[in-house]
Order: sequence, then structure tokens, then C-alpha cells
Amino acid sequence: MAELWGIELTATDADACREQLWAALLDPGLAAEIVETLPPEARAALDALIAKNGRVPLVEFSRRFGEVREMGAGKRDREQPHRRPKSAAEILYYRALLATAFFDTPSGPQEFAYIPDDLFKVINREGRSATLMSPLRDKSRAPEPLGRPASPVEKAHPLPANDWLLDDATTLLAAMRLGWDEAPVALHLPAPVIRDLLAAARILADSTPQPDSVKAFLEATRAEALKQLTDAWLDSPDFDELRQVPGIVCEGEWRNDPLTTRRFLLSLLEALPQGQWWSLTAFIRNVKAQHPDFQRPAGDYDSWFIKRASDGLYLRGFAHWDEVDGALVRYLVTGPLYWLGMVELAAPEEGKDATAFRVISDKGKGISENGKLVVRSSGQIAAARFAPRAVRYQVARFGEWLEPKKDDYVYLITPASLARALRQGLKVEHLLALLNKHTGANIPPSLVKALKRWEANGTEARMQDVVVLRVSRPEVLDELRKSKAGRFLGEPLGPTAVIVKTGAQSKVMAALAEMGLLAEDETQQIDGIIESTSKV
Repeated sequence: MAELWGIELTATDADACREQLWAALLDPGLAAEIVETLPPEARAALDALIAKNGRVPLVEFSRRFGEVREMGAGKRDREQPHRRPKSAAEILYYRALLATAFFDTPSGPQEFAYIPDDLFKVINREGRSATLMSPLRDKSRAPEPLGRPASPVEKAHPLPANDWLLDDATTLLAAMRLGWDEAPVALHLPAPVIRDLLAAARILADSTPQPDSVKAFLEATRAEALKQLTDAWLDSPDFDELRQVPGIVCEGEWRNDPLTTRRFLLSLLEALPQGQWWSLTAFIRNVKAQHPDFQRPAGDYDSWFIKRASDGLYLRGFAHWDEVDGALVRYLVTGPLYWLGMVELAAPEEGKDATAFRVISDKGKGISENGKLVVRSSGQIAAARFAPRAVRYQVARFGEWLEPKKDDYVYLITPASLARALRQGLKVEHLLALLNKHTGANIPPSLVKALKRWEANGTEARMQDVVVLRVSRPEVLDELRKSKAGRFLGEPLGPTAVIVKTGAQSKVMAALAEMGLLAEDETQQIDGIIESTSKV
């Protein structure tokens, strides 16, 4: 150290030399001279330390600027690493500008690379320069935005923000109210993500819809409902984006801290110019360069059990940062932030992955839910996407669910769906009142009549698939009824035809063979009736 600083030590013992050396190192003028003459790579490493108040997690610092080799006194005398350093870290270390130690952090003790406190004060006071004084140290200035503006190609195909999340949440809540684990129709968002958001907003508790919370959520305006989900997401310690990232699987009992991670990434996004298209790829690349350990306590890339879904390969080590940590940043932007209407996306062309995004500053008041219901005489009810969500939720409980058509949700009223609604305490009069209010009393009279007849008389007609046995002469059927196969025959359909009980077709065919009748099986579907004809 004395040699590199140009200090001539006159003391004769180690302790006295140490005191003399340290007094010289704290000389402001000499310190400034040493800093100014550092090689570029060492100057960059020192600037990185100063930008973080003189302290950086050791694993992060070593990844960027190399390690300090461990060696004893004998090896150090032989190799003289102070004269032949292998990294920027060693250049600083042998100039006393770098040390390592464990410090307490909220997640426990962690090893840091740091500038000794007294020397750090000297460097900041006397070695001040544009490169040394990072903007991050000036609390009056916002951090520089990471990345760069999007190129024309990256933002060529905009994907405007939307609130399909609210419609999917309504669909899922209605399905859960009917006792289904999944919605029987396609959703725009992954169902587990919707469940997690509803749980964060306390609309679900232990995977069970809470009636009062569901009612308030569905009756709120779209803007209010979206804000409710957004606020819940922002403060949720349980909504874990890492375990939702497509393409990876998290295993084991280890725990990450999604709330701290989310808040840090959002702070980086807050520094971006609102309303300007920004390169998603460049943003992720800069996060990797400047904040690679944003979600890793002590820079630990080995203790989390995360594997690639496609082949089961465990993604351990910093080498897989892009597949895990980078993928998380991409998912946060293109997933929750987009679904909650906080950013818009853009792609190079339709059908391609997003390559650009922009932060939305004004979300507006949202779309009014004044859409109508359309009722057909066939029993179909079409609920427009922007019909009141509370109304669609109720209609969904009365009907069988058909696949949505464009922006319409379609349900079919059947005896089975009415019986299911009745078991949940819903009556035909409730459905008719709902339809009258939201169709302008435009309900086909035939459907009104059918609903009231069902309420009074139940099901008055049924269709079913049956197996029919037809024989050439009445005598054959009489003989078969007297045989041991007679118990497999059901309702007669005439002198030469009879229904065969379900599952007994092969037994009847065997009985005919024992009677010496050559029967021909012509089982086929004909207008909803399965026929089996016997010929003698």
C-alpha cells in the first residue's frame, strides 16, 4: 500500500507503520491524486461503490469487477499481486480503497465490498468529480432511467391497455359460486393469477368467495373495481409473481420476498418518462447490469429450487439470470402491470412478443357498464361485455354456459340449469325480473310461458339416447321376453320393437344366438336413437 501511494515509511515496527500509513492515506490531497490516477476499470469499480454510499454486496461487486485472490504472506511475496493485479477489485484492494466485511441487513448478515468509512469521507470531500458523484447519491435528484426509448420497430404494433381482468374475474366468481373449480369457458388471463388477485383484495378467503365483498366488487364501477385490485396487488406480500412466471417451476420450502421485489422494480419504472415508449429489452438488460440481485438476498443464486418447465433443468447460478430474474421483470411488465391497466405494450408485429412498453399516466374514468341483455326464444341469453357485471354474474347462475361470441357472454336456459339455480335459492321469478329490467321487457313470450310452465309442472318433455331392438315378427319378440334375456328388455315401442336397457346390448345378442336366431347388429346413431336390428 505504501509503495502504491508513494509513501516512505520510517517507523520500525508493524503497529507504528500501520499508524503512519493510515495517517498518510487520510491526507485529502494525496487521496485525490490516487483516485485520479486509477486505471479506467478500477475507477469504474470505485464509482460503483461510491454510487451505493460506499457499500455493495460482495457477490454483486465480484461479478462486475472480479475477485481478490486469497493468498498467504509467502505467496503474496512471491507473486506480488499489488504489482500484477488480476482484477479491478485487486487494484482497489491493494490501494486500501476496498475492504470486505459482514454487515447486518433486514434479511440477515451479508458480506459486502466497501470503502472504509474514514477514507470514504475523504474521497467524497476532496476527490469529488462528475464520475465520482453519482446522481443516486443526490437525494434531490431522481435516478436516471434504465434503458432507452423504444426504436420504431420495437413499438410498431401497439397493444392498448384493457380491463379484461374485470370480466374474467366476474366469470371466475360466477363459476366458483356454482361450485366449479374452473370456469367452463376460456379466460383471457390465467385463472390462478385472477384467484391470487381476488385473494389479495379479500374478495376470496381460503379460496371461497365472500358474499359481501363479491357484491361490492361487482357493483363498483369498472374504474373503482380495477383500482381495488391494483391497490391490493401493490401492497400484497402473498401475490408472488416469481411463482407465476411462465416456463419455470418453483419447488421446495424456500421463500422469496415478492412485496420488496415488486416495490423495488416499480421504483425503477417510476424513473421512466411517462407516456414515452421504452425498450423492454434494454430495460431488462440495464436491470441486470446495475441491479442484478434485486430479488436475491445476499446475491444467492443457488439455494432456490427453480427448474425449467420444458426439460426439468434446475436453473441455478447467475448464468441463468435471464431465464429467472430477467423473465420476472418481463412478466411484471407484460403481466400484472398490463392487466391492471398501468402500462401499454407494443410488439414488432401482430402475434409477436412485446418489445416495448410505456407507463400510463392518466387511466381515465373507465367504461360505463350500460350494455344490455339479448334474449332469444330458444332460451339463449347474450350478455354484452359491458353489461353490468353483477347482472351477468346472476344470469350465469341460471344458465348453461356456452362459449363467448366476440364480446358477448352466452348462456342457455335448460331444465337442468333451472333446477341447479333452484337448489341455490334462485327462482324463475328472479330470472324474469332480471331479464325484464335489463332487456327493456323485451323477452320472447314463448320463453316466458316455458319458464312459468317449468316452474309449475317441472320437466314435461325429455330427449334421450336409447338402444332399440327391432325383429322381423312379433313371435320373435314374445319368445325373447320369455327367455332369461327378458329382464334386459324395457319399454315396448310396438309389436316388433323394444327398448334394450342400458349396457345390456351384448347380453340380448347372446340370448338371440342361443335361441337359434342369427341377429345382425346394425347399431348406429339415427336421429338421436341407437338402433339394433335382428333378422332371422
